[in-house]
Amino acid sequence: MSHPVYLKNGDLVKVNDHVYCSPSWDSRDGTPYSVARIMQFLPPEDAPKGEEGKNYLYTRVRLAWYYRPSDVSDRPVADPRLLLAAIYSEVCDINQLRAKCHVVHRDKISDLSGWKKRPDRFYFNRLFDPYIKKEFEVIPSHDVRNLPDHIRDVLISRYEYVVAEKEVIPDLTDNVRLCDTCQVWCPSADSVLCDRCKKYFHMKCVQPPLIAKPSRGYGWTCAPCSRKHEEQVDSHELRHATPVQVKIKSNAPAARGRGRPRKDKTLAEKEENLPVKHFNMWPFRYFGQHTVAEDTLDPEDLIFPRTASRVGPKYQANVPLDPQPYNPPPEMEERGLDNTVEVLGIFSNLTESESEEMKDRLMNDPKIQSSVDWLTEVVRRLSEAIMEGTMNSVKLTPTRQEKWKKSETLVTDKDWNREEVVAFEDAIQQHGAELRAVRDEVVSRSMPEVVRFYGHWKSEKLGEETRRRKAAGPPAKPVSLQYKTPAEASDGQRVGHSDDDSSIIAQPSKTPSCGACRTRESKVWWKAPKGLPTNILCDNCGTNWRKYADLNVRPLREESVPTTKTREKREGTPLAGPSTKRPRTSVSVSAQSTPPPTISISPQNRCLGCHKAGPPGKVLKCKQCQFRVHAGSCGAIVDPGSVDSWVCELCENEETLEASINPDCLLCPRSAPEDKRKNPWPPSDSFLRACKPTEGQGWVHILCAVFTPELTFADPSRLRLVEGVNTIVRHKWATKCCLCGETEGAAIRCSDCPKEFHSSCAWKQGHKFGFEIQPVKSSRRDTTTTTTFKGESGCMNAIVSCKDHDHSKRDIYDICETNEGGETALQVYCQAYKQAPVSQAHGLLRKARRLDTILGIRNENQNSSYAASAEPEPECRQCHSQFSPAFYRIPAAAARGEQALRGLEGYEGDWMCHQCHFTWTESRNASMAMVV
Repeated sequence: MSHPVYLKNGDLVKVNDHVYCSPSWDSRDGTPYSVARIMQFLPPEDAPKGEEGKNYLYTRVRLAWYYRPSDVSDRPVADPRLLLAAIYSEVCDINQLRAKCHVVHRDKISDLSGWKKRPDRFYFNRLFDPYIKKEFEVIPSHDVRNLPDHIRDVLISRYEYVVAEKEVIPDLTDNVRLCDTCQVWCPSADSVLCDRCKKYFHMKCVQPPLIAKPSRGYGWTCAPCSRKHEEQVDSHELRHATPVQVKIKSNAPAARGRGRPRKDKTLAEKEENLPVKHFNMWPFRYFGQHTVAEDTLDPEDLIFPRTASRVGPKYQANVPLDPQPYNPPPEMEERGLDNTVEVLGIFSNLTESESEEMKDRLMNDPKIQSSVDWLTEVVRRLSEAIMEGTMNSVKLTPTRQEKWKKSETLVTDKDWNREEVVAFEDAIQQHGAELRAVRDEVVSRSMPEVVRFYGHWKSEKLGEETRRRKAAGPPAKPVSLQYKTPAEASDGQRVGHSDDDSSIIAQPSKTPSCGACRTRESKVWWKAPKGLPTNILCDNCGTNWRKYADLNVRPLREESVPTTKTREKREGTPLAGPSTKRPRTSVSVSAQSTPPPTISISPQNRCLGCHKAGPPGKVLKCKQCQFRVHAGSCGAIVDPGSVDSWVCELCENEETLEASINPDCLLCPRSAPEDKRKNPWPPSDSFLRACKPTEGQGWVHILCAVFTPELTFADPSRLRLVEGVNTIVRHKWATKCCLCGETEGAAIRCSDCPKEFHSSCAWKQGHKFGFEIQPVKSSRRDTTTTTTFKGESGCMNAIVSCKDHDHSKRDIYDICETNEGGETALQVYCQAYKQAPVSQAHGLLRKARRLDTILGIRNENQNSSYAASAEPEPECRQCHSQFSPAFYRIPAAAARGEQALRGLEGYEGDWMCHQCHFTWTESRNASMAMVV
């Protein structure tokens, strides 16, 4: 026996009522409510079937969902009250019901603007099918006229609406079309229209029958009209008058006036309570171009939208009507016999004992045992070994597949690292089971690998849930509480809740501010979705977001009786419009009168450096390799208009060839050949793709350049042109990395222990990279470089600490953490401590001075043939240049005439630049070779 159902707020809900439905705030992750129609109330799953089950309390409800237009496409929708219907239902927990709402078809609303001003009112005029990803038009069933009477009567009696394609609507709403020959209804697909008499004919009723319709742009005339036209032409009485455009009659409803209709509350209430016909719990069915009209008479016919089936010459094989049998030549063996078939497995011919022996030889690794590719390879190997008699020599070790593949592939996928798993889970949370979109986020994996990992990942989640339930034991089933007493049946059942308490903030911050309208006054504060300036919403914005998925504050029409002043207000004046007689009551009213800025809840990019999401302007995404990073962490300065076309420096170098085409970092071990075969390299799913060119046209990771003390930047604001690679002490080049065991590359030391490792290895292992600010005494402030970040001043130190150390008690700023001005910690540190001395000398001279330091040459060494730069700067005798990595004295041999052809006689002791000295030396050696 059915009984009434009441929501928590006291509303009575019944079948075919529209409600808000949503799980808890934590489960839905900030998404607004879903709008649905109640199809039926259901008892628990374990309730007895039949009449006895009707005596149990309702715990489930079947809902027919509606979609918001922004849910099915990325395009923003200006009208938050517009919905898309769907022929899709789902059984949910009855406690997910929130409140009642009203959803009607657009044609049933006479005053749309007034309808949208009332709370909890929605409308729809289209239907979206989630399976074929296509939208359809929805029209009332009584508007369909081009049908036989018996089919139209059945359609109108069962369904309130008809779903069809947009191009089919004019044919359906036209008058009934009867064949002029047989007087039988002719559908559009099988009929043709005479271009002169405007009569319809079956294509088979025309003599001779028409095989196909006229091509687009051509017309067709029936036989009487053609004969009449020929007679007029022969009699020369035909005159081509000036064509007069005749307005085509249409059966479409008249256009609505643009003026505001008078608000009639009784009419509005009547419109929202109009009865709607339902057949098998659905108010509409598909009746489009892929529907057979007679199938509507069958009550079991499917009502879902359909698409064109692949039938026709485009998808079928052209086979002759009487194919000749194939007789193979006598020298060729007939295909399909044992000699022409490759044996894929002979386990069906083995005895039970032999099969058990084969199973014992398999490996015990569960990951390998569940691999279909590996089991296929095992069957092939064992079958070939049994036929050749070499059973004992087969090694069942997982290697690469040797057959049935175009190229050798691993039988098991390579293990996923932490960064790939995090990117995969974030993509699943954002896109769901749309694995192609997930593949775009995890660029280092192929599509088959993503599909296989999704299956294992989902099975692992279900296994954890199953183990948790087994550990907790089966839930108690209080049958006495589920069974309805006569008092409960008469009083009704209380279900649902207005909203979960977890989304209400009891004690906001001292200075709360709404993330949408920026108001600071509200009785209730709600949790805000991600991507807003603050994490709270006022009561008005929170309600608008949960119900209408809209953060723009719009005043709603009150349902109470209007006052005298409201009645005197001129019809059509906006409710929130300014009034000279309206006093200013409070600050919150004036704040709400100003329209808030439009906030876009668009998909955000996830930085690979800090694994946090941000808007596209803040977190850049490479157009070519999909690499994502904070703009401040890679030194990128991009105009807001060209954010979508930004490319990383490695991809840009492929076109400009500014630096070496080998992207390997100079401070890290060289990459393995199998890693280099990946495209692109370095992999774009790691922060290690962020590289910068050096003064020698090489490349170093940004992490290596920042956290190696000897390196500096010529332009630290853009992290451009790394200098000082040759000044790194020899000890760092000879140190063995404790993580990878390689001695190649330059190592750095842990800030908290003596361990030494490469920067890239530390990043891959999850070590802590950041910056720490230490206070500086007043007596040392003149000699110590200090900076300020997030209100904290002092000496900023680059910290690289092993993950084994405890970092919870230290204030270490992440490399992508930003201050009030939008600068990252890495940016602030490089501008304060990584600036090369560009004001003292140009880049080539700075490099020469560093080479002087390495070679151990001092300015006071005057007896050496190689002289360092002195004061004043020397000048080359040949080219008169004052800039060179090294200057050389002109030897006395030139003055003795040994190389008179150079014209250096009498200039003994003058300077010669490095290039001229090299040219002169090569010329002298060539001359001496000719003499010999």
